[in-house]
Amino acid sequence: MGKIILYHGSPYPTLAPQFGKGEDRHDYGKGLYLTPDIELAKEWAVCNDTEGYLYALDLDLDELNVLDFDEYDPLVWIAELMSHRSADNSVRYRRFAPLFIEKDQIDASGYDVIKGWRADSSYFLIAKRFVKDELDASLLREALKLGDLGIQYCVKSERAFGKLNQNYKPIDQVDKNVYLERYNRRDYEARQKLYDLINSERNTLEDTFRNYV
Repeated sequence: MGKIILYHGSPYPTLAPQFGKGEDRHDYGKGLYLTPDIELAKEWAVCNDTEGYLYALDLDLDELNVLDFDEYDPLVWIAELMSHRSADNSVRYRRFAPLFIEKDQIDASGYDVIKGWRADSSYFLIAKRFVKDELDASLLREALKLGDLGIQYCVKSERAFGKLNQNYKPIDQVDKNVYLERYNRRDYEARQKLYDLINSERNTLEDTFRNYV
């Protein structure tokens, strides 16, 4: 697969990625999260209404095992998210989520890099609506393509961290006045498109979360 250039948006003026660091409650657990889209990285850098910094890193994918969620049913992606983050706080969800995760999650422990959708704001809303039986499973893949919210790479293993370049100086400071507005607009438009899909006649509510637990 060779080398690819990925970008990281951060509110911090220094970057020192280390294997095993980070929060397990992120989308795919601990790791360094990157995107091939420079504009998205700039938006993510300021999404919490802070100053932002942009980093560019080379990642050599040769000899790395990459898990690409786009190659699987979206239910697999949702199960992975649910193993790290709660999609609901109801008694029903707490009872059935472990059953769903056990049935649909794949073992990602042998992969060096995970590639998939970023479950921020609008994307995580898709998972929330699904587990509340408000969105058919047959529409999940279409929903994930709404709003052009982007793909992320999560560098997971020690071997993958060893294949990152070592230039961790920011290449640009992000203009919050420009990119926070772009982030909010993209998120709003994605939400509106999701609501339109949920309210459409194509969403029959006959193939929802309750059928998979």
